[in-house]
Amino acid sequence: MAEEQIKNNLALLIETIEGKYSADDVELVRLAFDFADQAHRGQIRISGEPYITHPLATAQKLAELGLDPTMIIASLLHDVPEDTSLTLKDIEKNFGEEIAKLVQGITKLGTLKYRGMDRYAENLRKMFIAMSEDIRVIFIKFADRLHNLKTLQCLPPGKQQRIALETLEIYAPIADRLSMGIIKGELEDLAFPFIYPEDYKWLTEILPQEYRTKEKLLEKIQNVVTEKFKENNITPENISIQGRTKHLYSLYKKLLRPQINRDLSKIYDLIALRLIVPTIADCYSVLGIIHNLYRPVPGTINDYIAQPKPNGYRSLHTTVFTADGEIVEFQIRTQEMHAEAEFGVAAHWNYKESGGQINSRQLKWLDELVQWQKQIKDNDQFIQTVKFDVFQNRIFVLTPKGDVIDLPEGATPIDFAYHVHSNLGNKCVGAKVNDQLVNLAQQLKSGDIIEIIIDKNRKSPNPDWLELAKTSVTRSKIRTALNKIKTAERTKLEGKK
Repeated sequence: MAEEQIKNNLALLIETIEGKYSADDVELVRLAFDFADQAHRGQIRISGEPYITHPLATAQKLAELGLDPTMIIASLLHDVPEDTSLTLKDIEKNFGEEIAKLVQGITKLGTLKYRGMDRYAENLRKMFIAMSEDIRVIFIKFADRLHNLKTLQCLPPGKQQRIALETLEIYAPIADRLSMGIIKGELEDLAFPFIYPEDYKWLTEILPQEYRTKEKLLEKIQNVVTEKFKENNITPENISIQGRTKHLYSLYKKLLRPQINRDLSKIYDLIALRLIVPTIADCYSVLGIIHNLYRPVPGTINDYIAQPKPNGYRSLHTTVFTADGEIVEFQIRTQEMHAEAEFGVAAHWNYKESGGQINSRQLKWLDELVQWQKQIKDNDQFIQTVKFDVFQNRIFVLTPKGDVIDLPEGATPIDFAYHVHSNLGNKCVGAKVNDQLVNLAQQLKSGDIIEIIIDKNRKSPNPDWLELAKTSVTRSKIRTALNKIKTAERTKLEGKK
């Protein structure tokens, strides 16, 4: 039975990649499967399945994402060096240096587990370095983690909790920073029942009826919108209208907000209509048609095309009142924007793309993190920096010149100043937010325009700013500047003696 299932899964993998990859690449995938199958022969997962089912499922996920054959092959081989008698040298000999390096990067992440805070921190450091050297490593790790989560019920409760918590605290936020919405949602939804089982049960019990009600409403609105588009010479060939259901864990987090207080009737984007159009100009034209048809809810129009989110997400969002008094959200984007929203950085390796080129701004946070970890030696501080400075909910604010600055939620003008440049922070004497003078302790909001007022003669920051700063990096820069002043003053006094 197991052999038959493996055969069927391999056939599905080949079917998924045929026509997308060259015949030579498909053959290499087959050879990688045979190599891994022989290496793992006789090994059984805790779930009772032959071990090869895991790398095969990992490869299938990457194939469904349309990623390149190098990643598919590496995913089939990713556990060979760690769990079998074969080595990286064997992989390099059979499949080449590039695939061997990818497998090596994944193998380094194999021990990323909660086994003491120091070990956990060191493994996190290894992971970020591996990602900075080749971002494809984390794509394979995502697929690996997704399959492991699907068989998590086979593990002891304590281990279930550790893996699920790590998924919510580390892997899902990384997917979010890489704008991989579809992966983030899947990771969170699979981990959710293991961390909050009672809330998961409550939510899954009340949702079905709510979805049925919303789906009928959306069907009615879709018909009205389609007719309106026809009147404006927008044909079905030029626009795709899709229903979008909110991911379960994302919905749960929204329900916990104080202003919502677990009231599902206050969630207006439970199901949304997503409109995919050919061009950016079409996005704005369609937005105008919708607003002529329905009255927008004040304060709910978000233009993430003109001002993308920090992770690169682009789309137009608007929430409107329908003729029946219901509230519905519309998301409007091009096909390219849709691919980037679902697959993020991974979209650049889609078989239809060429070269896998990524905008350096999309991975700037990773480069910064690798630099920070060289400076932050204390492991507890490093983990807190990662969780707050990097993976906290993000906001984006603007410089007076319109440059976008990505900060964690709760950041202040002090954090903004030091994020732009240490010298700007050290000389800061005040700040304007949207042309209004503000207290340096004020929390910033997405879309704010920040201007830092400086005194060129100022040489050091105010020690009180350590309390105002929200990020570990800002506090570290303030301490560095204060220590330099103390050292200079001490040297000066010793010179006078």
